[in-house]
Amino acid sequence: MSKTVPVGVSARHIHLSQEHVEALFGQGYQLTEFKPLSQPGQFAANETVAVSGPKGSFPKVRILGPARKATQLEISRTDAFATGIKAPVRESGNISGSAGVTITGPAGEVTIEEGVIVAARHIHFHTDDAEKWGIQDQQQLKVRVGGERGLVFENVIARVSPSFALDMHIDTDEANASGAQTGDAAEIID
Repeated sequence: MSKTVPVGVSARHIHLSQEHVEALFGQGYQLTEFKPLSQPGQFAANETVAVSGPKGSFPKVRILGPARKATQLEISRTDAFATGIKAPVRESGNISGSAGVTITGPAGEVTIEEGVIVAARHIHFHTDDAEKWGIQDQQQLKVRVGGERGLVFENVIARVSPSFALDMHIDTDEANASGAQTGDAAEIID
């Protein structure tokens, strides 16, 4: 049985806590939806912020909503080099001891001491899909991503939840290396 998964290319983006949304956009501010994302309830917001590291900055980083418990900036390795941010490769949400950054919005500025990561490649599995394919939460997988310069990615983390929709997330560096685009199909091979 073929284990085919849709690919989602994840560009640099930021998740903000509600406290930081208000510090950057004003008291009581709520993020507004630009477009829905592949995961239920998640959206790209209309709002953007500037982020600055020791060597460089990005002026318009898209915020993903809704607001989260902790602020987290996800960048590619190339972005990390460009900004001078020493961002570790981590699973989303694992920000302890990670790099910091300065974030600027229209109403203010926030400097976080940790929260910048290069997101580990992963696949969101709905519980039913994981069960059907015999895949466990946190299992490490090998995945073939097609494209003109197809690659096999190792150490792809399985994330299983009844609230997830089936989707593989890779960053722009990985997409560029493999020639993959959002909507392409990837195949779990091990």
